[in-house]
Amino acid sequence: MPDRTDRASSGDVNKHGNLPPETLSFVGRGAELARLRAALDPDSGPARPVTVVGVGGVGKTRLALRAAARVRDAYPDGVWLTELSPLRTSGPVDLAVMESLRLADRSTRPVIDVITEWAHGRRLLLILDSCEHVLADCARFTAALRSRLPGLRVLLTSRERLALPGEEVLHLEPLPVDGRPGVDEDAGAAVALFAERAAAAGRPLGDGDSAARATAVAVCRRLDGIPLALELAAARLTELTLDQLHTRLGERLPTLPPLPDPSAPGTPIPSSPLDLLVSAPGERPPRHQTLRTAIGWSHELCAPLERLLWARLSVFSGGFCLEAVRQICAGGPLPPERIAGLLDRLVAQSIVLPDPVISARYRMLDTVREYGADWLHALGEERAVRRRHRDHYARLAREGCAEWNTGRQVAWCERVLTEHANLRTAVDYALAEPDGAPATTVEMAGHVGFLWRHCGYLREAQHCLDQALAAESPPGPGRTLALWSRGAVALLQGDQEAAANWAVRCADAAREQGSPVAQVAAAYLRGGHLALTGRQAEAIAVLDAAPRLPVHDDGFGAAQLQARLALSLAHVLRGKFERGREVADEVRTASRKQGEYWCGAFADYLIAQVDLAHGDMQAAVLGARTSIAGHALLHNTVGAAMSLDLLAAAVVTTGDAHRAARLLGIGTRLWELTGRAQMDSPDLIATRRTCELRVREQLGEDAYETGYRAGLAMTYDEGIAYAAIGQ
Repeated sequence: MPDRTDRASSGDVNKHGNLPPETLSFVGRGAELARLRAALDPDSGPARPVTVVGVGGVGKTRLALRAAARVRDAYPDGVWLTELSPLRTSGPVDLAVMESLRLADRSTRPVIDVITEWAHGRRLLLILDSCEHVLADCARFTAALRSRLPGLRVLLTSRERLALPGEEVLHLEPLPVDGRPGVDEDAGAAVALFAERAAAAGRPLGDGDSAARATAVAVCRRLDGIPLALELAAARLTELTLDQLHTRLGERLPTLPPLPDPSAPGTPIPSSPLDLLVSAPGERPPRHQTLRTAIGWSHELCAPLERLLWARLSVFSGGFCLEAVRQICAGGPLPPERIAGLLDRLVAQSIVLPDPVISARYRMLDTVREYGADWLHALGEERAVRRRHRDHYARLAREGCAEWNTGRQVAWCERVLTEHANLRTAVDYALAEPDGAPATTVEMAGHVGFLWRHCGYLREAQHCLDQALAAESPPGPGRTLALWSRGAVALLQGDQEAAANWAVRCADAAREQGSPVAQVAAAYLRGGHLALTGRQAEAIAVLDAAPRLPVHDDGFGAAQLQARLALSLAHVLRGKFERGREVADEVRTASRKQGEYWCGAFADYLIAQVDLAHGDMQAAVLGARTSIAGHALLHNTVGAAMSLDLLAAAVVTTGDAHRAARLLGIGTRLWELTGRAQMDSPDLIATRRTCELRVREQLGEDAYETGYRAGLAMTYDEGIAYAAIGQ
């Protein structure tokens, strides 16, 4: 599935970036492709931001992705796409870019600093897609980034130019319907696209059928050659003949009547976000009207329940699955048992598209979704359906926390990654709702923040938890979990001052709640902070005093195991290796009993640390590799980075300094993603430096730098494979 940190997942992304696979053929646009290819050539002169501007549905994204794919080999550090449509409104463009670069959200520094530091000296192309609804934010971000990295190439798509200094704008026109064959390269491209999609719908035009071709030309001319309108019309050929399609278009396209009744079938809607379809102040209104009316015509040809489902689907961000659609979109005249069939009908009509990467998952194009959102608002259902969306994902997060400390942990992590955009939208709605209940909101933030913390979204967790906890809310398990999650985020980020403050607040809440398990969780924050800041004796006293209770299956159960991990770490850092191993063995046993991996991988790391201290290099190497593999399952970059430091120390002791140098480079790359290296722990920093000095001494400076830089240049997947399985 798509990944959110600096690594590929399941083989779907490689070192060249994160461009999605093309699932449809590409028609025409020869001149535009040539111009973009020249503008994006990294050796073509000063880097200027390039913006593809055009009306909605004209094919800006497809053109940008095709052009980027053609120049991909010129960017050894990748072509990176950031899809901005899930942001919905003005929002954190920088954070969205950070996630698409897979630097995801572990640092406490300003996001622009993290991106700049990572991109410095790299040769990469950044694509910002669908900028129009966050235009000012995109402009500010792009200008700030390019002021620090003047050589960075940025390609943007928008319905309106960004007015950036030096911006090169490519105004994308609809596909030509007519032209001079042999003279105009794209002559008849609109007809070619329509014919191809018609054939896919089972209605080939036939090479020798001049009448059919003439009708197809008339259809394309009526639709102004706008690709989205052509594709929506061609999808209708599964149920209409070409002549019927032409006749129906002739009946429906001339005017846009007002909206007398939102529930009346086939009635276009008034001014709305779709009015952003104009690409610039000088854009001709007819194309806006053509696309909007073409979508409205497709809307009208849908059965009433199909139209209702279309409107309700607009609340999703980043895709959806059938079960979520049943939970959120059913109700009133739309019974749950009809959802699957209606969804299939919308797919057949190209209103809903299958996800190109994840099976049994669906998505909507922005323009089509916006039309549905307008209708949802006009029907008076927007608030109700958005609340159902919020409640569904609140339940999902609550279930994920309830089962986190079980054998379903890996499955829940993958689900959290897949549903990240919807979880973010649901949390944002809960936080922004004026009459929302504070207790419900902080509980939801606590569950989502816990999952994000354990699945790699530390910065997202920090943001939502800070917002939720800033408001007054009554005590309870949800608020205590939110406080614990916020402190746990700070620990992994290496923000030890913040961790200490949240530890105090969490301990107060746990006492007020009267929950012994919550008090153990609070002890983890206090003890973990003390251990990481070098006060091992104090940490041991705090953690030893925490009661030993049966381990829960939920988030607080994970905190129970993490409290024992912090105790083991404190003993190991203090040099009490046998006691450290004893506690780590307890955690590993409990982890295996629970069926979880997150704490188990840390236990493997601590046991390997003891093996290294005792001189059992073979066991230390094996334990470190096992730990790395476990952390990689849950995208825990902090844990993987710690284990890489350990593996390098073990490997150099075996005499393989060349491999150790490369492992240190891989580890540095991972620590760059985590905020503060070694979580700002003086003990862990000192151990890493000792290893580095030993490797340098054995190899010499030149050989060390060669190996180190080779490791630093590896992708996440390459580095993990090299470390965990020796490849």
